[in-house]
Amino acid sequence: MTTKPKIFIDGESGTTGLQIYSRLNQRDDIELVSIEASKHRDATERAKLINAVDVVILCLPDDAAREAVSLVSNTRVKILDASSAHRTAKNWVYGFPELNPGQREKITSAQFVSNPGCYPTGFLACIRPLIAKGLLNSNFPVTVNAVSGYSGGGKNLIKQYHSFHEQQAGAESLYPYGIYGLQFGHKHVKEMHHYSGLASPPLFVPAVGDFEQGMLVQVPLPLGNLDNPPSGEVIHQAIADYYQSEKFVQVAPFQDSTLLRDGTFLDATALNGTNIVQVFVFANDTTKEVLLVARLDNLGKGASGAAVQNLNIMLGFPEELGLS
Repeated sequence: MTTKPKIFIDGESGTTGLQIYSRLNQRDDIELVSIEASKHRDATERAKLINAVDVVILCLPDDAAREAVSLVSNTRVKILDASSAHRTAKNWVYGFPELNPGQREKITSAQFVSNPGCYPTGFLACIRPLIAKGLLNSNFPVTVNAVSGYSGGGKNLIKQYHSFHEQQAGAESLYPYGIYGLQFGHKHVKEMHHYSGLASPPLFVPAVGDFEQGMLVQVPLPLGNLDNPPSGEVIHQAIADYYQSEKFVQVAPFQDSTLLRDGTFLDATALNGTNIVQVFVFANDTTKEVLLVARLDNLGKGASGAAVQNLNIMLGFPEELGLS
């Protein structure tokens, strides 16, 4: 491009929108444009702006994101949707560049790209290589246990935790840890199933902890019922080979304890502020047990960082711009 590409963040005041804005506002290779606050609900004005820029990043609730897409009439404008509205939709490309060979090329040529969810990013980083390489059968029953910082719940949950912290400084947390989604059918499950290659959806149990950002996604693999279960080292090597040339997916050494606090605890917050997802493999070959764990910043590689990475790919820029 001979001129700076124009970027419009529709919903820049939300949790993800603010993070994307802060990452992009420091750059001089793009031009950020905004709509007047008094006109952000004016469909005519929004349509004019959406169709006048090079890329629109949607940081909106799902229904509002669908409405924004309905306003697109310019076939040259690219849409990057950070909501969950279009992650498995027809004619949309999934914005996880490391998912499969050729995924980057699809993102580059697409008009419509969906930014992945935070939990699916960790889950797919762990499980997709094993399905792709045939180390796990697609019929293997998979469970996912994950914990995220409370920023993943959006403005209301953030406000709730901040209010408690301000009022009860030094007191034991009111909500230190809690699982949710106990009716099942979490909106991320469809995305996990669709891109994993599994025949059936994984059983997913999310949780929130009393920390603002960070995430651990755990995928336990009880392999004892398999006729010829792969060893932990074989699984680790397969994942390491899958991501060997990737900048933003790091595979920790097998059974590594140097990245654990006191050699024991795997902390959720160690990658905050980065666009990295880190994959760990722990195993006991005697008991045929393997644990895959992904660690990431739920607002980094799980949201705003991934959006910037996808934006760079869509514009033909180096992937790491704005992600140092």
